Amino acid sequence: MLPRLVAVALVAALGLAAGACASTGYSPRPFPVPGGSKPPTETTVAPVAHPSVRDVDMYAVTGTALSLRGAPYRNGGGDPTGFDCSGFTQYVFGQHGVALPREVREQFRAGSDVEPKALTAGDLVFFSTVAPGPSHVAISLGGDEFIHAPSSAGVVRVERLSAQYWASRFVGARRIAG
Repeated sequence: MLPRLVAVALVAALGLAAGACASTGYSPRPFPVPGGSKPPTETTVAPVAHPSVRDVDMYAVTGTALSLRGAPYRNGGGDPTGFDCSGFTQYVFGQHGVALPREVREQFRAGSDVEPKALTAGDLVFFSTVAPGPSHVAISLGGDEFIHAPSSAGVVRVERLSAQYWASRFVGARRIAG
């Protein structure tokens, strides 16, 4: 009986690690306040006027993303102490006043469709990693590069769209602003 319980626990742990980027439905606290101060508590949060998405500088968005290189992966994470993939994209865009949904599949429905050859800095790129359809999201840096929070075995980092692993799993891209 004990070996069976160990096997069940191992399968559950592997499932959590593999499915981490598919989003867990975790909803992070309000977006951090630019300038490094702590976010207000939920009882003090007031509606904030966000800039028009058209006014957002996508190079500034990618600069924010690049400044987070090396941040650890954390399942359900949505701040610099640890990110999952959709928590990372939501946090980065939130720093620029753009609200993204929390889950990968919801982010895949945001914005407008972008053809792979038309990708620009700040576009969201989606991959099928743990289930059919979009289960992982990243931010295009323009050209062949993107930045993301990959998995429990990694940290926020830059990779190439043309790498065999990512190219074979690419399912689409969305433009949130522009």
